[in-house]
Amino acid sequence: MKRSALITTAITSAVTLLAAPAVASADVFNAVGVPDTVGINSMWVFVAACLVLFMQAGFALLEIGFSRGKNAGTIVAKILTNFSIAAIIYWAVGFALAFGGASGKIIGTEGFFLRDYGDPTTAFPVMGFSDATIESKWFFQFVFCAVSLAIVWGTTLERIKFGVYVIFAVIFAGLIYPIASGWVFGGGWLQANLGMQDFAGSTAVHLVGATAGLAVLLLLGARKGKYDAQGRPRAIPGHNMPLFGLGVIILLLGWFGFNPGSTLGAMDGRFTEVAIVTLLAAGAGTIGALLVSWLKTRTIDIGMAGNGMIGALVAVTAPSGYVAPWAGVVIGLIAGFIVPLGVYAIDKRLDDPVGALTAHGLCGVWGTLSCGLFTLPVLAEYNAVGNGGLFYTGSFSQLGDQVIGVVVVFAFVFITSYATFWVIKKTYGLRVTEAEEDAGLDISEHGMYGYPEQFIPAPELVGYGAAPQLGSPGVSS
Repeated sequence: MKRSALITTAITSAVTLLAAPAVASADVFNAVGVPDTVGINSMWVFVAACLVLFMQAGFALLEIGFSRGKNAGTIVAKILTNFSIAAIIYWAVGFALAFGGASGKIIGTEGFFLRDYGDPTTAFPVMGFSDATIESKWFFQFVFCAVSLAIVWGTTLERIKFGVYVIFAVIFAGLIYPIASGWVFGGGWLQANLGMQDFAGSTAVHLVGATAGLAVLLLLGARKGKYDAQGRPRAIPGHNMPLFGLGVIILLLGWFGFNPGSTLGAMDGRFTEVAIVTLLAAGAGTIGALLVSWLKTRTIDIGMAGNGMIGALVAVTAPSGYVAPWAGVVIGLIAGFIVPLGVYAIDKRLDDPVGALTAHGLCGVWGTLSCGLFTLPVLAEYNAVGNGGLFYTGSFSQLGDQVIGVVVVFAFVFITSYATFWVIKKTYGLRVTEAEEDAGLDISEHGMYGYPEQFIPAPELVGYGAAPQLGSPGVSS
């Protein structure tokens, strides 16, 4: 048989297998006697997932606002490409590695291509308490993966090759994120055996993304001109703070899917309590960041206001389903303090254009550790993970479990990400040329400008009106 015929046969067989009805899946379109709760809980999980999906727009606007105008368009292509790759890879293998298999696993073994997993309550046991359909649960967990991947690239703006996004997205969505997140909130060994608490992903989503961002940043280096001859940092302002602010507001909205949606159900009303804790933390974080930045610079820093809110939201993500509202205020306020202090300290050595290492990394660590301080014993029992925090039990046990979990996840993600980026650097390369960086990634990587009116000479702007000049008719001097 010719090679082309073998390939055709293989492809046809694979398509046929995937097209065939799944065995014992959670499909309910033709089921009889499905409880109303399945539809209600599935709808809530789906709506929450849509809110989290909308966070991709928030990341896009935030990064565009913090970038210079010559690098605005590339972020749109990056967001869409990463999201698309992650969707396919997470459907094929990621979800199964994260959630499939017995409780306490190292790596999942069931549910590849969302097929042949049998009883969903036993195949994905950590989510078995919810009767929402597996498809809605997959969608919800996928958008978490997409958020974590988006976080990675905040440290790399304005100088990384576009192809790096593509290569790393496959590895991250197919291996790194599923394994690490599965350990933490997918019923893996850190959650089931150690009792690590992370309700919605301060570590599983945000710290994982920030840690991979740190790994690539160490290999990539700073933007040209960021540090002077003496190594002192220079400010490279973003070109559009209103876009940054709009991005922050969209992210805030998305978090009301992120945290409350992690209840995976609406029937017990718990999602409303989680929403209150989330909101209070966000407000406290913004105030805390503004206060510290004003004390240090005597200015009301727009970037710090936004990142203070994001940092607080990241911090409260882990404890949002474990703590009382007053603790949300404390957790958010401390995260707000961390943001300016962390950004100023990191900027002295590492060029992190959007502050991702602080907002998602340091605040992710703080939020995870805060469970060991503030978790209500009754909520630890309700969630069936770990124990009450130090302030209620007088025991350091839960805090110790949280520390171990953070260290393990950071080490795993950093080592695997650094190794992946090292291989990419040695083969494909990480960084554009100096000339391409000077010209901007919009034109050097994509052959077009995000803002053509600003960069293309006026005589070549066919269809655009040239900017009016002083002294022209109708323009006063």
